[in-house]
Amino acid sequence: MSLPRCVALFALFVFAPAVEAQSLAGCPVLPADNIWNARVDGLPVDPASDDYVAAIGAGVGMHPDFGTVYQGAPIGIPYVVVPGSQPKVPVSFDYADESDRGPYPIPPHPPIEGGAGSDGDRHVLVLDQGACRLYELYDAHPVAGGSSWTAGSGAVFDLRSNALRTDGWTSADAAGLPILPGLVRYEEVAAGEIRHALRFTAPATRGDHVWPARHDASDLTAGRFPPMGERFRLRADFDLSSFSPRVRVILRALQRYGMLLADNGSAWFLSGAPDPRWDDDELVSELRRVKGSDFEAVDVSGLEQDPDSGRAVPDGGEEGFFTSPSVPGFAFKVEIGDDARPGRPEPVCIPETVCVSGALPGRSELFVRIVGPKPNGYLWPTLVKFSTSRFEVWIRQLATGVTRHYVLEGARPGVDELTGLFDRTGFSPD
Repeated sequence: MSLPRCVALFALFVFAPAVEAQSLAGCPVLPADNIWNARVDGLPVDPASDDYVAAIGAGVGMHPDFGTVYQGAPIGIPYVVVPGSQPKVPVSFDYADESDRGPYPIPPHPPIEGGAGSDGDRHVLVLDQGACRLYELYDAHPVAGGSSWTAGSGAVFDLRSNALRTDGWTSADAAGLPILPGLVRYEEVAAGEIRHALRFTAPATRGDHVWPARHDASDLTAGRFPPMGERFRLRADFDLSSFSPRVRVILRALQRYGMLLADNGSAWFLSGAPDPRWDDDELVSELRRVKGSDFEAVDVSGLEQDPDSGRAVPDGGEEGFFTSPSVPGFAFKVEIGDDARPGRPEPVCIPETVCVSGALPGRSELFVRIVGPKPNGYLWPTLVKFSTSRFEVWIRQLATGVTRHYVLEGARPGVDELTGLFDRTGFSPD
């Protein structure tokens, strides 16, 4: 089918960076394309969202499970960074068949969740800075002054890898996931941005798990209960303007990256690392204003590339084309002109929408939604300005190999729509 050259309407949307991995002590905290580091503000709502929110507690306020000190012990899940030369000690496990064998590089007197005398989860998290490997223990207890340890379970994660644990295996967390990547850390909040999903708990979960989780811990079977690994996000229309700057950073991350259900516990308890610089009153009083009804469950299945991998971005195709799981049958390529720095495009799409993106110079990511004959009416917010004026987009129909070429000229900073000429030939937009 061949159609004349005509004018189409493009909507341009600029978001904060989503392609740079979070880092800690010189190590990536999982690859940049890992599901923990993937934005979910453009993904569809899970059909069971209302049931899940009701099961956790629609009227229950969020609570920061982190802060300064309470009853003599730091509030939150602490971690410690050790050099590659840190001596390793043996660890024995209650759930040895689902734990990674030791030894573990646990230093003398490491921070323990709840303090040395805690009778709680007693997580111990150790980051080996030399190998960029994360060692996590649940119910950890030192033996003979720390010359060896016992633990309920333990897991080791290569922070440069997207590999998931064996399906069915726990970790130091019920969902079989790492804990450290989902913590709220003061340094990130002070820097003004959190670029990853967060960890939270719920009192009742289903005896099931969804990608990227590998394990569950419940006998409940009713579909109204959320499975382990379910992703939730703060609704896009939730007004952040009345919150303090630090809490606003956390809430903005919950809108963009959301949070993963990782363990059974109190409703909407958000996990973080303890730090004396937190303001406990600020965290508790402001986060409790955010109710369960302000969240929605997200369907992240379209980002899954391999059930045994946490990678959330499709591989690039030949000649720079990439495919999108949300727009089956098509591949895409985008180039950016003028002063913008070209980068490998990463797709962020929702069903029935053709989306492409490209990195803008060092500061943001651009998403282009093509509004064709069948717009679905989904609206994206424009958060920051863009700084380039020419975009070229190629869309290839995989079944025929035919490519459609779009050229957008005259983009202006602060304007989120423009007309662009394109050659709509070869296949029908229907």
